[in-house]
Amino acid sequence: MIHCSKVADERREAGAMECWLLHGAVGMAADWRPFAKRLADAKTGTRAVDLWRFLECAPMPLMNFGPAFNAEAGGEVSRGGRRALLGYSMGGRLALHALLDQPHPWQAAVIVSAHPGLEIPGDRETRMAADAAWASMALTANWQEFLTAWEAQPVLASSGIRASQASGALAMRRREIARSFVDWSLGCQQALWSRLHEITIPVLWVAGENDPKFLEMARRAVAEIPSAKLAIAPGAGHRVPWQAEEWLAAQVADFLHFSL
Repeated sequence: MIHCSKVADERREAGAMECWLLHGAVGMAADWRPFAKRLADAKTGTRAVDLWRFLECAPMPLMNFGPAFNAEAGGEVSRGGRRALLGYSMGGRLALHALLDQPHPWQAAVIVSAHPGLEIPGDRETRMAADAAWASMALTANWQEFLTAWEAQPVLASSGIRASQASGALAMRRREIARSFVDWSLGCQQALWSRLHEITIPVLWVAGENDPKFLEMARRAVAEIPSAKLAIAPGAGHRVPWQAEEWLAAQVADFLHFSL
């Protein structure tokens, strides 16, 4: 049974291992429900985090997310003391910030379709300008028009709109989503490439075989992390958790049971 906490996270208990799940941009905790069920079948519990609650009351710069999130997670009781972190896309970038904050409560991590950061200042400025436009659209435009434009991006093309987006459930979070395009913009993020070697826990870095840009970054990132390995999702693009759900759940379950 799914238990919704007071802060809108979704928990599914299954065994002594717990994996915290961080959704992507224009996503929500509910996106993980089918994936979480598959992990539960593999005796791995989950906590799908509602990332928007971190932006409810005030801005939260990327550099502040790791300490805040780790403090919250560290204060929670983990069954058996076995805890892992999985982040997809934007959630993967946030997960990297949590892993680079020391000390942290994570014993293993899975990073899916994530960008460690832009290295050219001009690229960062361009990205910040683009994200500012997305922020304005998310806050003021017709919601369905915003979602349609978001889904039409080349990196997401043909991946299919997720059920939570199609239902309009995210419209309640449009203010926080707009804020995330500013506070958590890839353009605002310091490039983390030179710090990846500081992550010493086991890491599974995942990319889709049909997502060449992020697959190249995944290969480079794995070479920088001491205890990392690469998993390439067959037939998947950027949205691996939904395009290769069964495959990813099996990969994650095997990785966590072997690592923890």
